[in-house]
Amino acid sequence: MVLNFIRFTETVKVKEDKRVVAVTVRPLIADCTGTIYFTDLQVQEGGRLTGYTPHSTTMLKTSGSAPRYQNGVVRGNATLVLFNTGETSAGLDVFIYPKQKMGAGVIEVSQGMGSHGCKFLSAVNAGDALALKATTRECLKSGSPTPKHGFYQYTAAYDSKHTVMLESGKSARVYLEYTEMMEGEPRP
Repeated sequence: MVLNFIRFTETVKVKEDKRVVAVTVRPLIADCTGTIYFTDLQVQEGGRLTGYTPHSTTMLKTSGSAPRYQNGVVRGNATLVLFNTGETSAGLDVFIYPKQKMGAGVIEVSQGMGSHGCKFLSAVNAGDALALKATTRECLKSGSPTPKHGFYQYTAAYDSKHTVMLESGKSARVYLEYTEMMEGEPRP
């Protein structure tokens, strides 16, 4: 059985001097057959939509340090560990430079044990540059938009594990970049 999940979003506009005290969600499904799973509900404050983490510009500030980066070479599958000395999670820009030609849908990145995953849907050639940029919400192949399935990445505070999966027997250079984030001013 193949399950295809689709994410739906809706913006609730409120007056800035008022607050939302309740939200009621009632799925309405008509004229269809099959099984529908309603799995998660995410209510998020702020003016920018994210995966499952708050967008940092609404509540955090940079540490003042220059962006940090890590380089690696991956053959097949590897788990990379980043040491984020900021106080909280931060957006992670992932750049992958394949050394050989690889088929569509065989390059994936994810958190730790496979959560918050993202799959690049285009085939690549040696010398192409894939970019999954959380900071600008872009997925690029050699500078042009390319399709993906999944989420932009983030680095957790302290130690953050990231899995990179490639086509079996193939290799790529991986470059990870992030800015350490500190807690901002208290919210009103």
